[in-house]
Amino acid sequence: MPERALILLEGTRTGIGQLYVQAAQRLGLRPITFSSDPTKYSYLAEDGFETVRVDTNDFDKTVQECMNVQARYEVVGITCASLDLIHAKVGKLCRHFGLPGPDPVAVERCCDKLQQRQLLSSASVPIPAFRSALNVIEAKDAAMEIGLPVIVKPTIGSGSSGVRLCRNVDELIGHGAHLLSGKNGQSSVKILIEEFAQGPYYSAIIMGNEVVGISTADFGNPPSFVYQQYTLPAELPEDKRRRIIDVCLISLRALGLGWGPTNIEFRWTQRGPVVIEVNPRISGTPEPQMVRRAYGIDLITEHIKLSIGEDWDLRVNHSQTAAGRFLIPDEQGILESLEGGDLARNIPGVTEVKFYDKPTTLLVRNGDYRDCIGHVIVTSPNHSQTEAILRSAIDQIAWSIRPV
Repeated sequence: MPERALILLEGTRTGIGQLYVQAAQRLGLRPITFSSDPTKYSYLAEDGFETVRVDTNDFDKTVQECMNVQARYEVVGITCASLDLIHAKVGKLCRHFGLPGPDPVAVERCCDKLQQRQLLSSASVPIPAFRSALNVIEAKDAAMEIGLPVIVKPTIGSGSSGVRLCRNVDELIGHGAHLLSGKNGQSSVKILIEEFAQGPYYSAIIMGNEVVGISTADFGNPPSFVYQQYTLPAELPEDKRRRIIDVCLISLRALGLGWGPTNIEFRWTQRGPVVIEVNPRISGTPEPQMVRRAYGIDLITEHIKLSIGEDWDLRVNHSQTAAGRFLIPDEQGILESLEGGDLARNIPGVTEVKFYDKPTTLLVRNGDYRDCIGHVIVTSPNHSQTEAILRSAIDQIAWSIRPV
């Protein structure tokens, strides 16, 4: 009987990818990571995980490598812990090989933020006012119609990449031209101009059609939107929690989602819950780790179970308060030191300290998830104690950066 294998497309630098391969091993599976550059994910070599170097953007080549793995193992599932568009590729591969997986068409539609907005609007889901623009002239007209300040973002992307608050016409034209030029790493045929929805931020963590939890998060200073801290559960009265859940379910139906994990981001405005974005994938760090600590639900293990055709278990085993804080330098340059991890880990209630970058790394401020150099996660029975533990842990960590 051949060994059962789980294929993972790409990985992550923030810890989720490593948790996927570890969870696969605990389930008795052999995790095999496909990547165009496996060296991007240090945990793969450090822990001796099997990898296949392949251009994961090339469907035919990826299919061939899957078939090569099938010659040695019983491939029981294909999934990923990576960003949104990779999940569409996972869905296509699952369809090709007759394996459980997400609907690739629904995921691709959702990954196109313009299409996502249009589908949500057609279903009367509350969203910010929006317009698309092919050039900066159209962008300016859209902003004048919506009213400054506005959010300007690419139609494709995740992790807050390219998302910026523009408070005047000069900022709008400058950032719009930057996105349309492709200088942000990917050329946008269109950009989105959106109303700046203001109010507390909430994140709905969803598996299938079930809202497992709702967290809240804080951001750094505008004009960028870099996540700084998450707390789970969010302190919400029942009526507000219920309204968020209702909007989640309508959004899933509107977008044809409902298989596997989804993450929906909200702002609570004067209109109530307004959907900022629907991500057709598992939430990124630190939310899966926080759900496990707060509720005893291992989202990653349960996602893998679903991906290999087994039943998942989303029962809450306990109730705690978890929080995760990102480590984000204010400056850029050469990272000379990053210390205090062991001191922070020794504090009762600290459940995870992870550094993403090592000394000598060149740090560049991008105004998105790439600005983070690590995170700390803590858990306790209540919000005030969790916040106190987190502050103590953060106080133990220090870094130095040499300007270049």
